[in-house]
Amino acid sequence: MTAALSLSPEPEPHHLALGAVALTSADPDRLVPFYRDAVGLDVLATGDTTVLGAGGRPLVEIVRRSQARPAPHRAPGLFHMAIRVPDRASLAARLLALHHTGLRLGASDHLVSEALYVDDPDGNGIEIYHDRPEAEWPRSADGSIAMATLPLDLAALAREAPAVLGKAPAGTDMGHVHLKVSDLEAARRFWVDTVGLKIMARYPGALFVSADGYHHHLGLNTWQSSGAPAPAAGSAGLDHFTVRLPAAAVAGLARRLAAADVAFTPLADGGLEVADPSGNTAVVLPA
Repeated sequence: MTAALSLSPEPEPHHLALGAVALTSADPDRLVPFYRDAVGLDVLATGDTTVLGAGGRPLVEIVRRSQARPAPHRAPGLFHMAIRVPDRASLAARLLALHHTGLRLGASDHLVSEALYVDDPDGNGIEIYHDRPEAEWPRSADGSIAMATLPLDLAALAREAPAVLGKAPAGTDMGHVHLKVSDLEAARRFWVDTVGLKIMARYPGALFVSADGYHHHLGLNTWQSSGAPAPAAGSAGLDHFTVRLPAAAVAGLARRLAAADVAFTPLADGGLEVADPSGNTAVVLPA
């Protein structure tokens, strides 16, 4: 445990960007075709860890652990990773590519974005979405954002698909990560009070938090996982997700964690690794 420090409050983190989400799998080979062909990612590296991405940007890392077993459905972990494409035509292309897989597909209009939902062959939740222009996001006087879950007109979306579906284009990134947590108030204290993110929206049993006024970089919910213990080490599913911040903000986060008496592991490249109260691990790296 890192010793507590008596410091004035650190400034809020700014210029936050999400990096790759790392998954553990007993059989990465069955996941790669899904991420390559349906999600449209390129294979950037192979070996014990397979890395996939778009435009050279790593987005999904699949770590091979032959003994990994699925975590209980109620366990904290990944609700979904949300891969953001740059425009509606790119989302339409992914709609048709996903349709060709024959997998069950969900879709929603969230007012701030339009989104498709599917599970990978290991059961990890995947969202693929594009943002509406920020000027169109419905905001309250306090700066919070109104989001909803409305039907999405898939026929209209499909008509915008290009003739050649192709890969996810450059500019595709990890827009947000949605986590299952065991205690929403404990998650709020960690991600808001300690890390310094702001609450942008509330749903029953869920919070959506971000930096710099984005609609959300993290979703946190207890819809399935309230009171559930963290999964066993080495379970299949979420290993960690990556957060990038300016170096000064990473140092500030380290001081915040120390002041709150939260254990973390400094990394050789100036980053740090920390788990939230539900055991979800973030690797925070200098941008």
